[in-house]
Amino acid sequence: MIFYFSACGNSRWAAETLSNSLHESLYYIPNELRHLSQYNLEDGEALGFVFPVYAWAPPQYVIEFIKKIVFTSKPSYVYFVCTCGDETGYSKRFFERAIEDKGWTLSSCASLIMPETYVNLPFFYLDTKEKEMVKKHNAEQKLSSVISKIKSRQVFSEMDLGSMPFFKSYILRPLFYAFLISDKPFKVTESCVSCGKCSSLCPLDNIVLVDGKPQWKGDCLNCMSCYHHCPTNAIQFGKQTKGKGQYFYERKSD
Repeated sequence: MIFYFSACGNSRWAAETLSNSLHESLYYIPNELRHLSQYNLEDGEALGFVFPVYAWAPPQYVIEFIKKIVFTSKPSYVYFVCTCGDETGYSKRFFERAIEDKGWTLSSCASLIMPETYVNLPFFYLDTKEKEMVKKHNAEQKLSSVISKIKSRQVFSEMDLGSMPFFKSYILRPLFYAFLISDKPFKVTESCVSCGKCSSLCPLDNIVLVDGKPQWKGDCLNCMSCYHHCPTNAIQFGKQTKGKGQYFYERKSD
């Protein structure tokens, strides 16, 4: 059983690959939060979580879901796979704290360095196409190894902490949430074609169309799904995203 959250597709790709390879059921966290129920784990069934790293930690949205989720039995093998642009900080610590409050123990975890999606600040840019391809290739190789270890129920930790993980996760992260995580800077240009894609793909249902134009309701993760999926690049985050391009992980069948 695997629960996942994804906005721009990197974590969705990882979750689907895990699900197909492990023959495990896959659940999209935003959908599950809309109708929470009790979940049944079979004997020996692994419990997995897949999510992107936001500000050097799991998204608070994912942590809140973990607090609410209920199982009929205690999982014996819990793991997570997270995706990140370059580093995870102390994401493992935040996740462990969340599941320990439920009486669970983390067995294994791994991070996958994937193409960048966060472009909301100066000096934050998308990867070049060449770097994007290299990251995807390396992530595929690492995920294949991770899947083999999960199948054999190995205990491991393969995280890309990066530099100064404590400072970034415990000092910078609260500042990000206090001052930078907001939907107020979002605006839409005249190139908007009123397709509604931003609204339908927002994981928090935070966007509504008013007179054919998107409006944000104040409950935002800054996941940037609306920005990256807009077919005309009409959505901008203030002046920070101007000319920075778009990225989302496309399924091969898309």
